Amino acid sequence: MSTVPESKTNGETTLSSEDEGHTSLAKRLAGANTLWIGVVLLLLIAVFGAIRPDAVLTTFTLQTTLVETSVLLVLAVGMTFVIITSGIDLSVGSVLVFSGVTSAMTMNAMSGGDATKAGWGVVWVGLLVALVSGAAWGLLNGLLIAKSKIPPLIVTLGSFGAALGAGQLISNGSNVAGVPEVLGNTLGTGTYLGIPNLVLLAAVVAAIGALLLTTTRFGRYTYAIGSNEEAARRVGISVTGHLMKIYLLAGVLAGLAGFMAMAYFRVASVTGHDTDNLNAIAGVVLGGTSLFGGAGSVVGTVLGVFIPAVLRKGFVILGVNVYWQPIAVAIVLVAAVWFDQSRRRARNQR
Repeated sequence: MSTVPESKTNGETTLSSEDEGHTSLAKRLAGANTLWIGVVLLLLIAVFGAIRPDAVLTTFTLQTTLVETSVLLVLAVGMTFVIITSGIDLSVGSVLVFSGVTSAMTMNAMSGGDATKAGWGVVWVGLLVALVSGAAWGLLNGLLIAKSKIPPLIVTLGSFGAALGAGQLISNGSNVAGVPEVLGNTLGTGTYLGIPNLVLLAAVVAAIGALLLTTTRFGRYTYAIGSNEEAARRVGISVTGHLMKIYLLAGVLAGLAGFMAMAYFRVASVTGHDTDNLNAIAGVVLGGTSLFGGAGSVVGTVLGVFIPAVLRKGFVILGVNVYWQPIAVAIVLVAAVWFDQSRRRARNQR
């Protein structure tokens, strides 16, 4: 006689422990932000691929999409930590510009005005300058937000203008050329086993960010502060010190992103990054990180960053008017925030 996966107690039917486990797992999967984000991304690829399989489902399209998204992904990893603490950083795009400019100008100065033939020693110094430049702006943001208690929106809006202005000031408003060829050939366009080095670097940053957020005390403190800052303070977490570290991390990654962009374009550009901060925020929110803090993941951010990237690439391939691209991204972004708010209301009503 077959085993029936249920039992009756006091006239009521109850599921067996095995079925309860399956039901619980199904509910967890159905409620997982990352799962739904991945489904949306796959659907977008499938739709564009069905319409133009000859142009969408190709190695070239995959590589170009990955490369074009790498710099934004590095920015978004830092932004994930910031938003989980219920903060915001509008300055990352400007810090990217400032870091690229200072790095390029340093390498040119070390090479007598033309760094194109410079070696790895000059490149490493340029990388250090980019990271320090980003860290300086991140530390300034952290000090004003954590110690002076100025709202993150106001602080980073101010540093958004200040960093961009400083970059334009020291470069006289012009792009800085003279990037070492060894840097452009290796990091900018170089590959390893067929994978662009720029993509590999972004993947390493994302992997380290994911491990930092999910397996360390630093990550647990980040979630705790975003969930309830006062409660985190009462259990002994140094909220001020931790927030300073969070904004410092975002600044360092913005500096690294500036160095990567410089390597790819072979010039430190003072234009073209006006919306990088908003794109990074959009990618993080689309990835399931709550603007209210306390929830989010780097894995979700990776998927979220690729949703607008795939939309833009698909529209270009299909020949859709370029002005529809920001409209489509905006609709998806608003839908993601609405979904997050709906889930929060439903959870609070339980």
